[in-house]
Amino acid sequence: MARQLGEAIRCVALDLPGFGDAASVPGTSVAAMADHIAGQIATLAPAHWWIAGHSMGAKVALALARRAEDGDPTLAGFEGLVLLAGSPPSPEPMSEDKRQEMIAWISADAGTRHAKADEFIDQNTGVPLQEPDKVRAVADVLRADPSAWIAWLEAGSREDLTRCIGVLRSPALVLSGSEDADLGAAAQACLMLPHLADARHIVLDGAGHLLPLERPETVAELVREAMARPTGLCPVPVPVPEAYEALIVSPRVNGRLRAALETRAEPDDPAYRPTVLNAVELALLRAVVDRVLPQPSEPRIDIGARIEVRLASGTGDGWRFVRLPPDPEAYAAALRTLDVASSATHAVGFLALQTQVQDALLAAVAEGELPTVDGDLDGPQMKLWFEDLRGDVVRTYLAHPAALARLGFSGIGAGGDDSERLSGFTELGIDAREPWEPIAQGTDVR
Repeated sequence: MARQLGEAIRCVALDLPGFGDAASVPGTSVAAMADHIAGQIATLAPAHWWIAGHSMGAKVALALARRAEDGDPTLAGFEGLVLLAGSPPSPEPMSEDKRQEMIAWISADAGTRHAKADEFIDQNTGVPLQEPDKVRAVADVLRADPSAWIAWLEAGSREDLTRCIGVLRSPALVLSGSEDADLGAAAQACLMLPHLADARHIVLDGAGHLLPLERPETVAELVREAMARPTGLCPVPVPVPEAYEALIVSPRVNGRLRAALETRAEPDDPAYRPTVLNAVELALLRAVVDRVLPQPSEPRIDIGARIEVRLASGTGDGWRFVRLPPDPEAYAAALRTLDVASSATHAVGFLALQTQVQDALLAAVAEGELPTVDGDLDGPQMKLWFEDLRGDVVRTYLAHPAALARLGFSGIGAGGDDSERLSGFTELGIDAREPWEPIAQGTDVR
């Protein structure tokens, strides 16, 4: 793959502690591995660089990206991520049987290790590798320190960095193989993409888990394209029609309301980092919001993030159903319950479902009939939460001046700051319109 990148991009291969040329290097936690790689990057001191991580290396790459975005001076120059069949910030989705099988053979006798390593490579490719790639891949597995291999399976793969990684704003290329059983497209959609505000996810049809070996030309081309893209996320405001903006700044609207409307019109941060929910829960909330109140046009009001801001602030409408915990806890618990139910019913998380299947699950929630095996909330509680959520979604949407303009809502012009000369309305007949009243722009919700 490095050869395929050509001369325009210098690819420096860095081995993780316990693997490859670093087989004797200690440190098997994600933090220790990140420390090791950070030290090598600091020695190289590139002016501009991206970091690529394959499989377990992706989790380390994410940790380094978080450090770089948080201002670590030794990681200056960081510009983006390439994540290949990556292990996500959360515990890696892996069956316990598979985990124990790999732990057992890595420490076996030489003959067993070689046979199992050969089998391991075949299991992780969509199409068997050709020589000499197959021989090199098997040899690379056998070079690993068994204790490092076991440490990853028993501890590193189970580390939960969901809160630590949060949401990264750096550009990211996420690649997965259609034949990857554990870290394929569904796992990336549910567990990786929620942490990346500016990600492009591409599924390589017919490929398995060893993407750099299976598709070196394709991967190299996609990396070149990603690194050539303009970078930088910019908040984009939802446009408010000129006539409605004129009404907002007119004497008919009092200053306090005007200030509130101007605040609500401020653009949403595309890399908003939640504080009450985690990144995956926020992605689930946004997905649910999109089904409750779709906004086809761009830019859209980020209703999910605005609800999360309210949850974090501790403000609300002042009441809750007695069967539900306080709003922040209820939202987190309900979103987890929905995701667990999706996995139990459809074998994939809610974020990987087609929209019509998501709608069917939400219809079950609305009826109090969601199967909640091992969920935080039961079916009747989920029904109550969904009632609350729909109210929150509609209130949040209608609070935005762009939404009020779409509806032609003129109530904001009922009176300005002069208490002795309230503007009010004079035309009160059916279909009667004041000369200053806005005309509905039409709604973009279905």
